Amino acid sequence: MRTDILGVGFDDLTLAEASTAGAALTEAEGFHYAVTPNPEFILAARKDPAFRQVLLGADLVLADGVGIVYSAKILGRPLKGRVPGIEFAQRLVSWMAAHGKRLFLLGAKPGVAELAAARLKASQPNLIVCGTHDGYFKEDAPVVEAIRAAAADVVFVCLGAPKQEFWMAKNGPATGAHLMVGLGGSLDVFAGVVDRAPAGFQKLGLEWLYRLMKEPKRAGRMARLPLVLAYALGERMGGK
Repeated sequence: MRTDILGVGFDDLTLAEASTAGAALTEAEGFHYAVTPNPEFILAARKDPAFRQVLLGADLVLADGVGIVYSAKILGRPLKGRVPGIEFAQRLVSWMAAHGKRLFLLGAKPGVAELAAARLKASQPNLIVCGTHDGYFKEDAPVVEAIRAAAADVVFVCLGAPKQEFWMAKNGPATGAHLMVGLGGSLDVFAGVVDRAPAGFQKLGLEWLYRLMKEPKRAGRMARLPLVLAYALGERMGGK
């Protein structure tokens, strides 16, 4: 049973439980995909029913943003905690390295996925990175074929929302992969192109503030995020 947060159902899992679930999906037959919604996803899903359906159709829906956790508390449906997509991915990578699974990296600017692959392999020598592709492509078919030819078990899809979620739902089954995970800008972090927020910011759920400090141009986007809390309060007061 998923926890409904403003129209999107989340799996109420700890990071460890989510990692176990991701490993199980990788081992399972058929295709599966995981999404990592933050408050911006919720706002977008409220305006775009198709995007909402893609999120609802995922096999694993993880609460990436602290705003999701706060909204859940306001609604009286507290989650076990936040599950950052990049930390979920790191744990999954460790498990894959120990079990001989094959990883394909898709997204970011040309050269970034290759750099991310090199750094991941440096940290996990037994990891099999079977292929990479940048996110600047116009046709899906060659990318789908590249993933299939690489015999990937897992694909990290870093095309940004909602493109990556639609892409996984549409193209995933044809790739032969068992699990795709939508991870936004995570390849930039894995590649060392972008620094993740310091541990103190992470612990306090203030990674958004760190990003804003580093990129003031994000202020317009960030200003919309309190809307999620306002919607949650409105729903709670309305008795929904």
